[in-house]
This record gives sequence, C-alpha cells and structure tokens, in this order.
Amino acid sequence: MVAIPITRSIAIDSDEIAESFTRASGPGGQHVNTTDSAVLLRFDVSNSPNLPDAVKHRLSDLAGSRLTREGVLVLRSDGSRSQEMNRREVRERLVALIKEATFVPKKRRPTKPTKGSQLRRVEGKAKRGAVKSLRGKIRG
Repeated sequence: MVAIPITRSIAIDSDEIAESFTRASGPGGQHVNTTDSAVLLRFDVSNSPNLPDAVKHRLSDLAGSRLTREGVLVLRSDGSRSQEMNRREVRERLVALIKEATFVPKKRRPTKPTKGSQLRRVEGKAKRGAVKSLRGKIRG
C-alpha cells in the first residue's frame, strides 16, 4: 500500500486504484498482437475515504462522461507502445484531475456598471446615431 500524494493534505492509496491491461488499437506491426500495452485505470471516487466530500463533488463534475453511474472514474491510456509509460501517463492524468478538483472556485459577485460608464455608453450611441442619420439622401 503506497500513498500517491495529491496535495499536502490529500493522498490516495494505491489500493484504491485498479488497473487492467488490454491491447492497444492502431498500428504497431508484429508486436501489436502480443502485448497488452493499453492501460485502463479505475478509481472509485464515491467510496474513497481519502477525498473530502467537496473534492468528490467537484471531481465528479470535472470527470463528466468518464465517471460511471456507480461513481467510478475510468481513464484509458494507449498513446505509448510501452505499458509502463502508459501506466505513468494515466496515473499523472488522475493526479492532475484530482488536483484540479481541490481548487475552490471563487464566488462571483454581481456588479453594476458605474454612472460614468452608463453615461459614456449612451453618449456614444447618440453620436453613432447622428453619424448614421447624416448618411441619408440629401433632399433639396
């Protein structure tokens, strides 16, 4: 059981991650049909004891279609011919996704435009309307 550090206060156990290996799609020559180089990583977000509830909710929003109905995050990597490189890459993506979920978004404070900016906008519109009205046909 090795802890994978996410932040200073959050670390997940390697036991929480399930990895399976399959054959990668795409070209690869004679080697492609003999090695299981693609990595499928499964991480149970909803039952993880090491993640705070707020992080779990943000992570499930960030994961989107990569999260199953049971709350399991599924990530796949088959970019490299090496199984070890694919394992490293998929774990890095998991850590990056959890790190992104730890950031609390700032609350938006609704603001009103200032009186001066409202006045400048209306004056600009009036000036533009005057320019357009001068483009009309000359009646004489």
